[in-house]
Amino acid sequence: MQIRRLTAVDAPAYRALRLRGLREHPEAFTSSWEEDGAQPLAATEARLASPQQLLWGAFEGGALCGIVGLELLRRTKEQHKAKVVGMYVLADGAGRGLGAALLDALLAHARQAGLADLVLTVTEGNAAALRLYRKAGFEAFGTEPRAIRVDGRAFGKVHMHLSLTTGDAP
Repeated sequence: MQIRRLTAVDAPAYRALRLRGLREHPEAFTSSWEEDGAQPLAATEARLASPQQLLWGAFEGGALCGIVGLELLRRTKEQHKAKVVGMYVLADGAGRGLGAALLDALLAHARQAGLADLVLTVTEGNAAALRLYRKAGFEAFGTEPRAIRVDGRAFGKVHMHLSLTTGDAP
């Protein structure tokens, strides 16, 4: 297994894997397969080249089999934190540490970049994702009821937080 930052060169593989995740697990993501699938490959290339969207991939045998992103916030008052987004690992990679390895790479970068806090959301009932994030130190601080709707069914989103520092800066 190899974990590395993705670049615009990875756009076709990243787009294909992301769309697969959106199609197979629509309740796990705020984005939809229909909306993302309608975007041209150039939009994916731009996302991978953006300094505000950092993405990592897990590769096995040269094939991309897992992804995660770190969305840096632009507003001055929020630049101390970032959002973990778009975590997806192929089903045959689940339970083998790919998600944890992706998250470890993201956390190492966040710490090196001097970020103080990370936030994310997990669809209510996604026990595997909740376990992964809790094991990494994230703590739930609330649930937004009916945060998303998929095929007429509402799903809540559990909001989670991880402090990367030991306290507030003066």
